Amino acid sequence: MKQTSLSREQGLALLRKYNKEPFHILHGLTVEGVMEWYAEQLGYGDEKAFWGMAGLLHDIDFELYPEEHCERAPELLRDGGAEEDLVHAVVSHGYGIRVDVAPEHEMEKVLFAADELTGLIWAAAKMRPSKSTKDMELSSLKKKFKDKKFAAGCSRDVIRRGADQLGWELDKLMEQTILAMRSCEDRVNKEMEELEF
Repeated sequence: MKQTSLSREQGLALLRKYNKEPFHILHGLTVEGVMEWYAEQLGYGDEKAFWGMAGLLHDIDFELYPEEHCERAPELLRDGGAEEDLVHAVVSHGYGIRVDVAPEHEMEKVLFAADELTGLIWAAAKMRPSKSTKDMELSSLKKKFKDKKFAAGCSRDVIRRGADQLGWELDKLMEQTILAMRSCEDRVNKEMEELEF
């Protein structure tokens, strides 16, 4: 069973030590919530804290070292007291992009698949009158996915590869990740309001 020795407070402090941009904190909190939702859904409820921590810290090195993303993460994580399972999980979400550490555990495959997709869903939500995922339909997300000009920084190839690694249809990954983002949207927004930047 995968567990983390880091408390939620320690994890958030570690993320904020290396990330000052509110957008990067928002993304970390969102992927944390998404990963916790997936842990429950996929039968890993007893590993929920570990899944969440991997989501929270997955981009720990991105703001300071965008050109070395996932390469600098191990050092930052180890300095912060993270265990090797967590280091592996974080690094593996850059598989085939920046590093050759492959996702092995189902949690790592979910992180790889959901990370890029949360960016696309978030961008699509911002275009909606509600500015929310709560009324987002799969069909509208699929239209945004096909429009290569929309959120061009979100790699469709990475999202497709993520679905393939899980053995899921792309529609399933999209639908589940919308539900995961809905589940944590209010909590993430509230925490962002309370944090000081």
